[in-house]
Amino acid sequence: MDVDGEKVVQIDRLCKIFKVGFWGRKVTAVDGLSLEVHRGEVFGFLGPNGAGKTTTIKMLMGLIYPSGGVASLFGRPVGDPSAKAKVGFLPEAPYFYAYLTSREFLRFYGHLFGFLGASLDKRINELLELVGMTHARDLQLRKFSKGMLQRVGIAQALINDPELVILDEPMSGLDPIGRKEVRDLILRLKESGKTVMFSSHILHDAELLCDRVAMIMKGRLVACGQVSDLINHGTTQEVEMVIDRLSPDGIEEIRPLATKLVLHGEQVMAVLASQRQVDEALDVLRAHKAKLISLIPHKASLEDLFIREAKGVQQATEVHA
Repeated sequence: MDVDGEKVVQIDRLCKIFKVGFWGRKVTAVDGLSLEVHRGEVFGFLGPNGAGKTTTIKMLMGLIYPSGGVASLFGRPVGDPSAKAKVGFLPEAPYFYAYLTSREFLRFYGHLFGFLGASLDKRINELLELVGMTHARDLQLRKFSKGMLQRVGIAQALINDPELVILDEPMSGLDPIGRKEVRDLILRLKESGKTVMFSSHILHDAELLCDRVAMIMKGRLVACGQVSDLINHGTTQEVEMVIDRLSPDGIEEIRPLATKLVLHGEQVMAVLASQRQVDEALDVLRAHKAKLISLIPHKASLEDLFIREAKGVQQATEVHA
């Protein structure tokens, strides 16, 4: 993936303001958002519920109009039919015709794109195999689990062989097995050359899948970049050390080195904030002839970044309140 390659999604100072209530109170859902998605990458669009993710995606898909700013797909306005033809979309809460089988469901959407006959049947079979649903091709959708519905929904988003696949909260409400199935599907899409943009509030999934992420809160962009760069910036990597048979004197020597110390029977768990403290703790172990059980680095995560940015946004809101 070339981060300097073609920009398939461009958003520039995008805004959306809704009027709510009897008096038409203005609520800003998206506030001056700017970001880009490059060809061939998996791009995570992250934020808490109500951050403006779905509103942004609806504007990209032409389902609602922006109050300000511009957005484009493949260098063309979002409403351009030639751009839309290159996009596959799975909304957050799709409606499925429950009485249809998965094969009938995909045939219906294929007809909407003008596909007919043997070529459509071949495409349906390929997609059902891709999403692991060949065994359920003749099963009515009303008998599907949530994970199965998500997989057939992704197959629907791929019926036109799109270059860009946009998935709104594809892992929401799934159990761990269902989430893994959808994660594997997204990785397969990337391997086949697709560009994937998906929104989520599940940070662990984004960390596993994404080349780059953008994080928004209250409609504003608060962080954007490669996952490794974002989670390492401004964070401290702690190390967890588990020690066996350390004498009481040794415990007292390690205590000031640790940010956290837990005693459990003959074992001690110490959390150390830097490599220097790890080295000093190892010296204590050798001096007291204790046994090192494990030494586990605690890497920074997107959750750490999320919490840090959320606190920053909250403090800024309180200052301006």
